[in-house]
Amino acid sequence: MAAARLLPLLLLLGWVRPGACTDPPGGGWLAGTVPEEPRCTVERADASLTYPLFLQRFAFSRPLILGGVTDNSAFRALCTREKLLAAFGPFPVRLSTANTYSYRKVDVPFQEYVEQLLKPQDPARLGSDTLYFFGDNNFTEWGPLFQHYVPPPFRIPGTSPAYSFGIAGSGSGVPFHWHGPGFSEVIFGRKRWFLYPPDQTPHFHPNETTLAWLQHTYPTLPPAQRPLECTLRPGEVLYFPDRWWHATLNLDTSVFISTFLG
Repeated sequence: MAAARLLPLLLLLGWVRPGACTDPPGGGWLAGTVPEEPRCTVERADASLTYPLFLQRFAFSRPLILGGVTDNSAFRALCTREKLLAAFGPFPVRLSTANTYSYRKVDVPFQEYVEQLLKPQDPARLGSDTLYFFGDNNFTEWGPLFQHYVPPPFRIPGTSPAYSFGIAGSGSGVPFHWHGPGFSEVIFGRKRWFLYPPDQTPHFHPNETTLAWLQHTYPTLPPAQRPLECTLRPGEVLYFPDRWWHATLNLDTSVFISTFLG
């Protein structure tokens, strides 16, 4: 039974080669109109950054955006709307509510999520009423896809990586929260990040969406109280240190994957 369910995915993975076909712009995912920040305030680095320098300057102290450190063209080729629907359409996915402290879980077929629930965020909608596909991945079904992902080359000593894959509509996101360190890469779309250090608790309501916070609270913040922020584009990776507060906002329909270092 399991083999029969995996057969469409395995066939798809065997057929796809980078450059073998012409995919639609943005992978066929819907572009959005949510604005980017006026100026990125997160430091950037490229493939010239060494592992010792990463450990010294960033791993335990501040976030960083990495560009050009991995080549995930093969993984990206498998993450278009058409190919993911062909491979995973009937499989159930577990959705979480987009609020900070209490997560309700809902299981729906992946095709239903993409075709019916993956819509631009209503600014008036509460986080507890917003369903979001991120993490809770069934590795029996999604594992063959993740085998094509090339993670960032850096690690924190004493940790091991775990993947969380997600797809979310324009204007959706997760409000401020914190956990252990990790990386997050955008595969399709754009994803805006807001970050505060552990000793600077942001002002937010745990059931308010990031979009509502951006519209109502962000404009009232004095410059000194505003977060670090930046928009990630496909192929860019954000590193966030342990216990840093962060909130996310998908500017387009976004496909993304995080590598949590537990």
